Amino acid sequence: MTSPHLQLSGRTAVILGGSGGIGAATAHLLAGAGARVGVVSSRDVDKAAAVVAALPGEGHRAYAAAVDHTASLIRLASDVEADLGGAHILVNSAGVTRPVPHADLDGLTDELFDQLMAVNCRGAFAAVRAFAPQLRLDNGLLVNISSIAATTGIGSNIAYCASKAGMDIMGVSLARALAPDIRVLTVSPGVVDTDFVPGRDKAWNDKQVATTPLKRLTSPDDVAKAVLACATTLAFSTGTVIQVDGGRHL
Repeated sequence: MTSPHLQLSGRTAVILGGSGGIGAATAHLLAGAGARVGVVSSRDVDKAAAVVAALPGEGHRAYAAAVDHTASLIRLASDVEADLGGAHILVNSAGVTRPVPHADLDGLTDELFDQLMAVNCRGAFAAVRAFAPQLRLDNGLLVNISSIAATTGIGSNIAYCASKAGMDIMGVSLARALAPDIRVLTVSPGVVDTDFVPGRDKAWNDKQVATTPLKRLTSPDDVAKAVLACATTLAFSTGTVIQVDGGRHL
């Protein structure tokens, strides 16, 4: 049996949103398992480079690409092919949100709604479309990072919940459409202990911990470990949503 730290040797992983908390943790675990990693920041390549500098192993690269601009993703796919020989694993962890109370219908503007759908859902699809030719070549894997907001309807705003629900069902459709060449899995965290959602303080976090059965927030490493499992031990799974939330959905 291959040693756990070499299970992804010879594989290349591309992580969109790779400079965020979940993305950086995922990059570290996949690199530790032997993968070469392309870390993609939304617009600031220096942020991606800082993540790359801390990764174990060698051959990693930093990129910048805007997931809501298809042309940017097409350029990214071309650069990855030239630099790293193409992607075997694509992780869609890029996302955006802004707190808007669900009852404040006027506060959720058309512009914000469209932005969340463009980044969180359409952008994930556009990334798959750009990288699919590479992923098809050698048992590719797509992992989408969603949220239990997709099924609980509780999240930073209604559009965010809708965008993640779209990502969940998109993963099911893609799993069917891309089989058997590409497996598709969705990792769905609960409240993650990062600064992704502006304005969340310790008191808010403590309240979420109290209402979570396993009595802590989801860590970025919890999510990253699920992604690593998708790439290693869950080799016969596709079209499935994997909840990583400490039982918060119960």
